[in-house]
Amino acid sequence: MVAVVDWAVIAASLAYAAWALVAVVRNKPPRESYVIGAGVVELLIVVQAVAAVVLMISDGTPEDTATFIGYLLMNLIIVPLGLFWALAEKSRWGTSVLVVAALVVPVLVVRMQQLWDAGAA
Repeated sequence: MVAVVDWAVIAASLAYAAWALVAVVRNKPPRESYVIGAGVVELLIVVQAVAAVVLMISDGTPEDTATFIGYLLMNLIIVPLGLFWALAEKSRWGTSVLVVAALVVPVLVVRMQQLWDAGAA
């Protein structure tokens, strides 16, 4: 996988989680600016997914391809699902859902990196 893209996704999602956590502490519901932030994180995730698919086609597959694809698909849908839930719940708990969704993304990226590196060895 492309390390620069992976680290960009991790950094953006952690920054987004921290931003949403500040809103949770301040008892603020999710606003339009959180939709834009989720869009930025999701755009980076889409770039990562396209790069991963291109590398799988050209360079070979990771050790456990089915698990890798599962993590890749989950990574693509976790932020939009969290955002949908957060916007439906107009309280601080909606913003808490954004924090959790944003914290899941780095975990998935690290697991994808581990699977990819295991296949390269």
